[in-house]
Amino acid sequence: MNCFYKFGCRVFQKTMWVAMWVLPWKQNKGTLSGAGSVRELPKFLKDKGFKSILIVTDGGLFKLGMADPILAACEAEGMKGCVYHDVVPNPTIGNIEDGLKMYKENACDVIVALGGGSAMDCAKGIGARVARPKKTIPQMKGVLRVMKKLPPLVAIPTTSGTGSEATLAAVISNPETHEKYPINDPVLIPRYVVMDPELTKSLPKHITSTTGMDALTHAVEAYIGGENTSQTKKDAVEAITLINKYLKRAYDNGDDLEARNKMQQAAYLAGKAFTRAYVGYVHAVAHTLGGEYGVPHGLANAVILPYVLKAYGKSAEKKLAQLADVVGLKGESREEKANNFIKWIEDLNSSMAIPTKITNREGGQLIEEERLPKMIEHALSEANPLYPCPAVWGKPEIEKIYRAIM
Repeated sequence: MNCFYKFGCRVFQKTMWVAMWVLPWKQNKGTLSGAGSVRELPKFLKDKGFKSILIVTDGGLFKLGMADPILAACEAEGMKGCVYHDVVPNPTIGNIEDGLKMYKENACDVIVALGGGSAMDCAKGIGARVARPKKTIPQMKGVLRVMKKLPPLVAIPTTSGTGSEATLAAVISNPETHEKYPINDPVLIPRYVVMDPELTKSLPKHITSTTGMDALTHAVEAYIGGENTSQTKKDAVEAITLINKYLKRAYDNGDDLEARNKMQQAAYLAGKAFTRAYVGYVHAVAHTLGGEYGVPHGLANAVILPYVLKAYGKSAEKKLAQLADVVGLKGESREEKANNFIKWIEDLNSSMAIPTKITNREGGQLIEEERLPKMIEHALSEANPLYPCPAVWGKPEIEKIYRAIM
């Protein structure tokens, strides 16, 4: 790759790192935690002067009655509550526009995201459209394109992985172009968070595993990147420590409320880490798989993570060896410890029946050759120059990752 291009990427990343210190970061202003805490939310919001809630969730959670306790508590408190429940796994511009219409029709003054990353991304998108009514979602793609106060956002995660309850990112899909891209702005960080472990008890094993590995990917990519602070490193290390101890427990026994609660904490900490320190090529590739083929984001990250870490080679070796210490792995050299950490990830995937390749439902090849050039372009345009990865890659390196997972 052209050395001037690499240098330009690093200059941009260093500029962003400096800018991070002067951005108007929003702090979480309140957290409700513990079994049953979701039912306390309406009173909590009423006491702060809010009157009408828009709940944003997906059809599956709505049918399971996940929103019912909130609606019942709204009624008891004399508040208005309505539900937009058509969010799809990779939320679309259409989802956001439909939710925005419901928000306006019901004179809402607060948005509650109930679900995983998709519900939160959609809720953030709705909030961005409320704040910027004259801007379309594509016009807010990228960094600092909102920059105006949103309605209060409340995040209620029903999975333990995306970390969206702590992040400045909303990832949106455009079905017309098959593109999946982030909107990044500090105003998108939710103001309040509800961590109720009872909401994650009924998660299927494959959702528990892949969302947990999503959280691990966030923490690892944040830690090995080049824009860390002492706080992001601390948050990433704590998240990885919790995941090492509690993810497999939550996977093996869904009723283990302690493990469920600890994984909620891990996802939140990993979210805090990567919203300041960013992610890397794992996410850039995973987003194209979601946009082109609808591959669940956590599954894509879980499969891709070991391949990318291996491909980084010496550039990530020191920090991966440090993470090996975090999870108690030994090694005679830094290289061996780094390799042992990658092997630990592979073994964790295997123990939870996560595959080593991205395939179609029949186990055959999913990624089509004719779509590959466009996917490579999208992955590179997302990652470069923004993501402070251990190494700056070009098309050949990205293509190798796609071919490794095919």
